[in-house]
Amino acid sequence: GGGGHSPQGHLPPEDPGAPGRSVPRFAGLARHRAFIKAAGAIDGCHIRIKPPSGPDGQCYRNRKLFPSIILQAVCDHQGRFIDTYVGWPGSVHDSRVLRHSPLYAQSSYPPPGHFILADGGYPCLQRPLPLITPYKRQVQGVGAQRFNSHHSRARSIIEGGFGMMKTRFRSIFLQALEVHYTFVPHVVTACTILHNIWLSAGDVLAPEDEPEDDVEEDEGEADMEAVNGAQWRDQLCAEVSALEVVPPGHDYL
Repeated sequence: GGGGHSPQGHLPPEDPGAPGRSVPRFAGLARHRAFIKAAGAIDGCHIRIKPPSGPDGQCYRNRKLFPSIILQAVCDHQGRFIDTYVGWPGSVHDSRVLRHSPLYAQSSYPPPGHFILADGGYPCLQRPLPLITPYKRQVQGVGAQRFNSHHSRARSIIEGGFGMMKTRFRSIFLQALEVHYTFVPHVVTACTILHNIWLSAGDVLAPEDEPEDDVEEDEGEADMEAVNGAQWRDQLCAEVSALEVVPPGHDYL
């Protein structure tokens, strides 16, 4: 797929040992120690482009009907991008982008025993990439609702990371990119690296861009469900129900 254009602009994950101090911080974002093994949050972001002419151009139109290229990214607890993969057309489902990404194929992140937080557009997996998604909205029960609430608190940092980057480079991202669509991954990857540098220097911005709407979607594609992570999610949900909520600002280190 991809209209003849191979995704590129991959920023490989950092050394699994490198973000060691960041791993517990997701528990702080979630306000619950059940999330202490969360090591990142993943999502897809649509980058507006000028599509190619001809039949290929239609596959770049996303569900909001504007042409885009997808940036898949994993961020740490501060919104720094740990891993990026960019280049798929906007019409492609997030789970398909994931399945073709080096992050999924190489299993080089997160560290063993840890997991990445994802929204309902992704499958709940244990292998090859440990992803923990929320329970479906129609799932009843106070325990599942509490789990989803804490999960959402922590996972939303990736939306904040995208928003900060788009705000920082508003002249690039708040309109269609003025470059050939095959060059877009290079521009986006450069912006993610600069975003990380600014964040590391303490330059934090309030995002101006509206977060993308969450759409109720099936959990990824059936052929990704080789080893399902639902049992792991159930264990975390049980921890949420059994353990007390930690007050904001609690230091886990």
